[in-house]
Amino acid sequence: MINVNAHLHTPYSFSAFSSIDEALDRAAAEDVRVVGINDFYSTDGYAEWKEGCAARGLFPLFGIEFISLNSEDQAAGLRVNDPNNPGRTYISGKGLAYPVILRGEPLRQLQAVRAESNAQVERMCAKLNAHLASVGVDIRLDFAKIAAELTRGSIRERHLAKALRIAIAEVSATQVYEKIFGAPAKSDVNDIAAIENEIRSRLLKAGGPAFVPEDPKAFLPTETVQHIIEAAGGIPTYPFLGDDAKGNFTPFEADLQKAADILSKRGFKSVEFITTRNTTAVLESYSSYLEDEGFIVSFGSEHNTPAMEPVKLRTRDALDLSEKLKAVNYRGACAIAAHQAGYDSIAAGEDLINSILP
Repeated sequence: MINVNAHLHTPYSFSAFSSIDEALDRAAAEDVRVVGINDFYSTDGYAEWKEGCAARGLFPLFGIEFISLNSEDQAAGLRVNDPNNPGRTYISGKGLAYPVILRGEPLRQLQAVRAESNAQVERMCAKLNAHLASVGVDIRLDFAKIAAELTRGSIRERHLAKALRIAIAEVSATQVYEKIFGAPAKSDVNDIAAIENEIRSRLLKAGGPAFVPEDPKAFLPTETVQHIIEAAGGIPTYPFLGDDAKGNFTPFEADLQKAADILSKRGFKSVEFITTRNTTAVLESYSSYLEDEGFIVSFGSEHNTPAMEPVKLRTRDALDLSEKLKAVNYRGACAIAAHQAGYDSIAAGEDLINSILP
């Protein structure tokens, strides 16, 4: 069975990978032959992704990710696939057209929401600098420099955490962390992923001194996001959060039949899972049920944190996908491949994938 990872973030948003080349080199080394780029608010990496895949004998899938807001769910206090914010809904697009075809109003809407997301991080950077000054730390972050040196245009709060970690590494780390946190760091300051996550959670998230609430303009309505994805040639895709470490589900996802019915009514024909979040048993039961309901089902790893994990997929309780899950993921990849080439059958997608793979 061909290994597939249909959801990978790159430096065009935020990524554990330093470059697209690193992502694809790791995929090839781990025998992951079908790979999907899936950055927040960006299709800018598509050309590099396609060229890199061709050079390595990999099959490229083209995706995108948004954070949307469903006002009906928000009014009802319903948590969907964001465990903390009612109505806030992550949506992916799968199988977008390449070359990119997004034009007109949908393109303007995408650019506007990306600009607002960047502006929110810029406001956060200013508050972070004010906090550093207030605790007597002689470090100032240059937002323009961060944007130019650490990003490819889409700026996330994780970039601020990374920039601050780099700046602190040039001075006495232990003393600086005690000052900015008001207490010793809980993480090993030499553990890059852990300390960046701690900076983010203690300084940039709600309750932290540099937290800036997101403007409502940063969240397009769910229906608008679906329209943008369709205008770009893609398939609107609902990312299931699935079971957490305690076996709990969000209220929206707890009743799978009801969730499937609502998603169908809202026009979704595709779903995905980030496999390390879930147990094998839950993934098998949810994915099989949704596939039987007519949804395209795909899996990915994201890699949108500082932690470098394998590209080859695994679940929360196993180091590899079961054969059943690999088959589901492969069928999903074939359906997405067919769609982005203008076909409508899994068989056509399988032929396309096999025509490129060595």
